[in-house]
Amino acid sequence: MVTIEFSWLPEADQTLGLPVYATAGAAGADLRANLAPGQRAAGIEIEPGARALIPTGLRMAIPVGYEVQLRPRSGLALKHGITLPNSPGTIDSDYRGPLGVIVMNAGSAPFHITHGDRIAQMVVAPVVMASFAVVEDLDDTARGAGGFGSTGKG
Repeated sequence: MVTIEFSWLPEADQTLGLPVYATAGAAGADLRANLAPGQRAAGIEIEPGARALIPTGLRMAIPVGYEVQLRPRSGLALKHGITLPNSPGTIDSDYRGPLGVIVMNAGSAPFHITHGDRIAQMVVAPVVMASFAVVEDLDDTARGAGGFGSTGKG
């Protein structure tokens, strides 16, 4: 098991707790909106087509050889059109700044985020580093240079 270390930002509401896996088989741990004290009562309204950076109140240290991926919550996506426009968002092992989630409203109605709402999920994943080389020619494959939609419909 990999350990992700967290620290709280100074104004964070620590009663919201750290990310949590909702079930024993969950791949992603839920992240909560941890709004600034002046925003907690009103929350954040995201209009259709708009984006907002939602704070979590956390910073983290990810071990070298791993990343954290931020992903949408399926229920919010289906019911309200709430997604993460850069999904999956990657957080590198050497980043130590505040953890924020870019949330987009792809739905048709405004969406309200309340302090403490579960807004995204984080997945811890191993990273394979590659080396890169220029060669004279590439090997042949059955697909060759066939691009988008070349292997069937869509």
